[in-house]
Amino acid sequence: MVCAMTKKCYLSTNKILTGDCIGHMDSLPPESVDMIFGDPPYNLQLAGELHRPNNTRVNGVEESWDKFTDFAHYDDFTRRWLTAAQRVLKPTGSIWVIGSYHNIFRVGTALQDLGFWILNDIIWRKSNPMPNFRGKRFTNAHETLIWCSKSRDSKPTFNYRAMKALNDDIQMRSDWLFPVCAGSERLKLNGRKAHPTQKPESLLHRVILASTNPGDVILDPFFGTGTTGAVAKKLGRNWIGIERETDYVEIAQSRLNAIKTVPMDVGVLTTPDKRTEPRIPFGTVVEQGLLNAGDKLFDLRKRVTARVNADGSIVVKGDRGSIHQVGARVQNAESCNGWTFWHVERRGKVVPIDKLRERVRAEMDIRRDKSQGVSMQNTAG
Repeated sequence: MVCAMTKKCYLSTNKILTGDCIGHMDSLPPESVDMIFGDPPYNLQLAGELHRPNNTRVNGVEESWDKFTDFAHYDDFTRRWLTAAQRVLKPTGSIWVIGSYHNIFRVGTALQDLGFWILNDIIWRKSNPMPNFRGKRFTNAHETLIWCSKSRDSKPTFNYRAMKALNDDIQMRSDWLFPVCAGSERLKLNGRKAHPTQKPESLLHRVILASTNPGDVILDPFFGTGTTGAVAKKLGRNWIGIERETDYVEIAQSRLNAIKTVPMDVGVLTTPDKRTEPRIPFGTVVEQGLLNAGDKLFDLRKRVTARVNADGSIVVKGDRGSIHQVGARVQNAESCNGWTFWHVERRGKVVPIDKLRERVRAEMDIRRDKSQGVSMQNTAG
């Protein structure tokens, strides 16, 4: 947006901009958005109608916005919208583009040619894909997402621990299983699909949670029925949608208006990262009496036993050092996270000593909260 007084660009969020995505992106301030999710036309190149075995017609993508005269026309459009997107993306931001085999390889080439740095290609495997009714090809059961940073040297947001937590504490892989948008989530207009390629909210939930933080700005230049905005609103992110089809704009706006903004603690929307928490030396665990000098530690299978010393070091067969140093040496490894390698027995259960560190941090948080409460009371008095 441009201020009439200063003639300078400013960012207005949580709004749908109606019209051409390139023109609107050119009007946004440079390096102003944290993430872009692009679901551009697929250029499906469909020839003729498609029917099911019972001769009912399949409602595919037949809209004018998906039609291009040839590959050169599509490639030119792709490079122009990606160039505009690159200008508004922050150096710490990232871009996601989704497509099918019809277009994603051409989009990938354009991304690399423009200097974006590919971080991952993600396979969205559809649990309920449309069959291949003609029986002449394999069923198209997936789409591909390309995730890029702005450049090779950029350091985009990646909430690794959130993805691991979302996946039952197992590292998230690059193949994602989701159903296509259906049922009550599928928006209808006059009894038909409002949009032929509406994406499921579950897919956008993972994308947004992985690569943004609460309060970040997410841009969707092909807003459609507003899935990106709907999920962003639910996750405490800001959004900007650009859509040229007025029917989609009306549907998206109604959808977004129906989502109530519920004030919530940012902690509900974020995953704690141990790397940002206060450093707790192992000696603090000993000092606070959670372990005593002479107590025994062992690996998960109890093949190696160590003795705790009063100064916070441990010893195994005369080899003395920190929990990390000794842990590495007993494994003949270059390094070791002693907090997760060493265990202790508590109430008949074997637990990593990291649980003891968590107790120390929890008690520190309680003391800090009490201290802040007293300070506020003194200020009020």
